[in-house]
Amino acid sequence: MEKLSNIHPGEVLKEEFLIPLKLSAYKLSKDINVPQTRISEIINGRRRITADTALRLSKYFDNSPRFWLGLQEDYDLEDAINNLKTELDKIKSFN
Repeated sequence: MEKLSNIHPGEVLKEEFLIPLKLSAYKLSKDINVPQTRISEIINGRRRITADTALRLSKYFDNSPRFWLGLQEDYDLEDAINNLKTELDKIKSFN
């Protein structure tokens, strides 16, 4: 089975929210009162979703801030697993 690529939360924001709702990054940024660069960097995978941004997105899209933070946490964990694989393989279990 082929492993799926690690999906950044910004891709979810873009593909599942902005595109279907025909919403621009500029309009979203203005509506949630953040700099447009923040949204652009998130959707381009160059910035994390922070608690501040998660709260704003959840209020705007009427969902949970845990949804947004969960996406970020899943992405970060998968990224760490990929980057630390060799190092983690050297660690023996306590048992």
